[in-house]
Amino acid sequence: MKIAAIIPVKTFSKAKSRLDIPASKKISICRIMFAEIVKTITESKMVDKIIVVSKNNDIISDEMTNTIHLYDEYESGVNNAISIADKYICNNKFDASVIFPQDIPLIKSSDIKFLLSFNSSRLVFVVPSKRFDGTNALVRTPTDLMETHYDEDSYKIHLRVGKKHTNNTSLVLIKRIMFDIDNYQDLKLLLKQNEKPDVCKMIQKIAYS
Repeated sequence: MKIAAIIPVKTFSKAKSRLDIPASKKISICRIMFAEIVKTITESKMVDKIIVVSKNNDIISDEMTNTIHLYDEYESGVNNAISIADKYICNNKFDASVIFPQDIPLIKSSDIKFLLSFNSSRLVFVVPSKRFDGTNALVRTPTDLMETHYDEDSYKIHLRVGKKHTNNTSLVLIKRIMFDIDNYQDLKLLLKQNEKPDVCKMIQKIAYS
């Protein structure tokens, strides 16, 4: 099965408006979190291509060999960004896709393997955010099974829409995928947990320097 991962990435300077730290530090932390999720997806060996949709021109580093950048000129929202990726996915005949946000730095390869270890050709998996007000992972197979509905309570909408298309629609609770960084309290909790020491050390150095 040919699987694509989609990561919509908002311009780092405009992202994380609720993260109350200086803009330069916020940009640096966003870059670390983004690089970590790309690295983790690659290490899982479950995904054939990582598709990053962003207006950031310099977002892909040389180390991200399995990653392509699709330009989102107008940056008009997550759903539009994913529609850009969906066109590429359709043209290149992928069987399934998984959508991740840029801000789930605790995610591990084992989480991705668990999420993508399925043998159905028609399903929807939804991983909510820790506050149960958003969607932190969305798996669709086939890739055009349903459009996305990222907004308030999007995980509920994705579950409802998914069930209209297939009975094989499930809510999947994976703690590390559910843990996203929205505000300063999230950042403090991330550092306290220290589940990924190398990543936490880099973020701590930036946040408290």
